[in-house]
Amino acid sequence: MIYKIFTLLTFFLISTTSNEIRNTDPKLIASNAKSAFEMKAESIYNNLHSNNLAMPKSDCFKKALEGFYLLKEKGLIKRDILTLVDFSLSANTKRMWVIDLASNTILFNSLVAHGRNTGNEFADTFSNTADSFKSSLGFYATGETYNGKHGMSLKLDGLEKGVNDHARSRGVVVHGADYVSESFINAHHRLGRSQGCPALPIELTAGIINAIKDKSCLFIYHPSRGKKDFGLLS
Repeated sequence: MIYKIFTLLTFFLISTTSNEIRNTDPKLIASNAKSAFEMKAESIYNNLHSNNLAMPKSDCFKKALEGFYLLKEKGLIKRDILTLVDFSLSANTKRMWVIDLASNTILFNSLVAHGRNTGNEFADTFSNTADSFKSSLGFYATGETYNGKHGMSLKLDGLEKGVNDHARSRGVVVHGADYVSESFINAHHRLGRSQGCPALPIELTAGIINAIKDKSCLFIYHPSRGKKDFGLLS
C-alpha cells in the first residue's frame, strides 16, 4: 500500500513539474500572446464604426494593427490614426482607409494610385529604388506637410529597412492628382498612376492629409510579402 501511494505521489510531482515547464515554454507563451492579439484585433475590427463606408479586409487590417502597436511601442509613431492601403485590390476600387483607433471609426475610404511601373489595374511589383517609378510596401510614419507642384502634400518616412526606407529621398509623398478620380477610370478603364506616390483624389487630399499628418502610421499592404517579419527601423 505504501509503495502504491509513493508511486502515485511521484507521478503527481513529475506531472506537475512537466506542466510547469510546458507552461513556461517560450513558444507556448508566444502562441498565447499571439492568440490574445488576434482576439483583440478581431474585437476592434468587429466594432469599427464604418460611417457607411466599405470595410477593409480583416486579414489586412490585423497585419496593419500588429505593426501599429509595435511602432507605437517603439515611439516611431505618436498618434492613434492608422492609414491602410490594400494593394491586393483593383486600382479602380477605394482601397485606402483612414481609421481613428481612439474612437474606432473609419474616417475616409478613398481611391489611391500606385506607381506607373508597379502595374496597370493591379499592383504587382514594388521597389525601394530611386527613379524606379514603383510603389514601396510596408510601414511608414507620416511627416510634415508642404506645398509643392501638386499643391498640399505630405512627406513620408519609410520604417522598413530595404523595403521603403528610401521614401523620403525618393520624394514619395501623399498628394492629390486629377488622374485619381472616377471620371479618369470611366475614360481610361483604370485609375491613373503616379511616380511611386500614394496619390489621392484632389477633393479629399486636404482632409486626409490633415487627419494623418505628424507621426501617424501608414501601411501599404500586398500579399506578396507573405508572413515576413517587419524589418522596422529602431
